[in-house]
Amino acid sequence: MPQGAVGKKRQPWGVWGLTIITLGVYYYVWWYKVNRETRDFDNSINVNPALSVLAWIPGSYLVIPPFVSAYRTGKRIAQVQAAAGLPATCSGGLGILLAILFSTHTVYYQGQLNKVWDSYPGAGEGTVVPHRGVGAAQGQRVA
Repeated sequence: MPQGAVGKKRQPWGVWGLTIITLGVYYYVWWYKVNRETRDFDNSINVNPALSVLAWIPGSYLVIPPFVSAYRTGKRIAQVQAAAGLPATCSGGLGILLAILFSTHTVYYQGQLNKVWDSYPGAGEGTVVPHRGVGAAQGQRVA
């Protein structure tokens, strides 16, 4: 049965606030961690968290890479939700829209991830838990 590590539950507005307070520095730390946590929870997710961050830092000069990274991260979060047996409610398209609106995609994405971590009560950060999604018993990739 597939399994993965539970990520860290964070306060969604706290992520946004720390990003403002640190003049954006915390955002890149958070973005790295979120992408790493999705990969660590579902090993069928193929992502290099450092490249996801690079899409924002130098990639923003090319305009397109940050939007691709925001969209794909939303899709990864939806995949993690499905692997946990939850409805895949996270939308990469909404993430892009919220990124444009005062970077509130951080609030949205962290809230969506917290649903997954909350679905494993008592499991702390790093605890390995079984997937409960469709295909989990057969070890199939969850779309």
